[in-house]
Amino acid sequence: MKPLVRRVATTVLSLACAVSLTAVAAPAQADPTPKAVWSGLDARDYSGPIGTPGTLLAQTPLDPAVSLPTAGKAYRILYATTDVHDKPATSTAAIFLPRTPAPKAGYPVIAWAHGTTGLGDDCTPSALPRSERDDAYLGHWLRQGYAIVATDYAGLGTPGLMSYLNGEVAAHSVVDSVKAAQQTGLPLSKKWAIVGQSQGGGAALNAARRATAYSRGSGLDYRGVVATGTPANIEHVIWQAGPAFPPVALPAGLNVYAAYILAGFTDARPDLHVESVLTPRGRRVLSMAEKLCYSELADALTGERVNTWFTRPLASVPGVQGALVEYMSTPYSGYDRPVFLGQGLLDTDVPVVSAGSLYAQMLAAGQPIEFHLYPGEDHSGAVLASMPDSTPFLARIMR
Repeated sequence: MKPLVRRVATTVLSLACAVSLTAVAAPAQADPTPKAVWSGLDARDYSGPIGTPGTLLAQTPLDPAVSLPTAGKAYRILYATTDVHDKPATSTAAIFLPRTPAPKAGYPVIAWAHGTTGLGDDCTPSALPRSERDDAYLGHWLRQGYAIVATDYAGLGTPGLMSYLNGEVAAHSVVDSVKAAQQTGLPLSKKWAIVGQSQGGGAALNAARRATAYSRGSGLDYRGVVATGTPANIEHVIWQAGPAFPPVALPAGLNVYAAYILAGFTDARPDLHVESVLTPRGRRVLSMAEKLCYSELADALTGERVNTWFTRPLASVPGVQGALVEYMSTPYSGYDRPVFLGQGLLDTDVPVVSAGSLYAQMLAAGQPIEFHLYPGEDHSGAVLASMPDSTPFLARIMR
């Protein structure tokens, strides 16, 4: 990022996160996370052979309790991928097929990158019922004739900790899930696109940036990406955290994101000893972040002040700024297929300036992007609101 753009993004994002969002009400008391349903494929302690990234390791029918109402057949798979330490790892995914007969070339594939659910294994999307919004959204794509391959990301329901907002691991998880799905014997086309929201918006763009390289030699035909509520340039806010920043209490949702980022980053970079700048409360928060799902952690962190987690500024850790950029930055150049970026103007989880700054960067870099702003929508609302625009976009690029 150019210095001026970085300074502008940092200042505006800081103000957006630390000041304007303080008026947002905390979420209501959430229901406990449902008990996970593993569909006969519990890989939390998997210790068998892994193989090369994209290798299918196991598959089983998905329990109807965690399928989609509009799906025909559905499956849960275990496959090989790569973790944040560049070592062999495993991930799980769900595969949903439309109820309509498959075309001769197979169903075109959407790789779905999910939003924030948590870091603990009990938060694994393929082992839980989908939200009402995701039921509607994914059901729409099934009715359009697409098969859906929905990764859980490495470490979520498999050994290790899921590397929250780490672009490279998320990209591997997404691309490798599609490679593995091709080995199931299901009627899937080689044509595929990526769709993601929130955490998954960042995962989708990171996967899109690397899709051609990571799928080379597989015969897959990557076509483009749809991303909504995408976090970008957030790393330039995170490194400013410390005893004096943010100076106000944030909404519970932003506290959750901060905790998940710090937990994932600390796991990824143990050499930096991030825990050395944390208070006892900060260490307890990170411990909770590794286990509690989103709604439970939001309840626990309602009214929390992030600055109480630190004994000194995070930036005082040598090398932490560059490491955060490497860990969680969203690429703004190097895309070889069309990009659809959707954003709700009322989004307080990922403020519009985040996606807006990314759009400006991508435009300046000459990327194949189109940006859609939804004035009356918040973080979640933009997902369904984007469908009238994203549906013809996907139809066009998947021809």
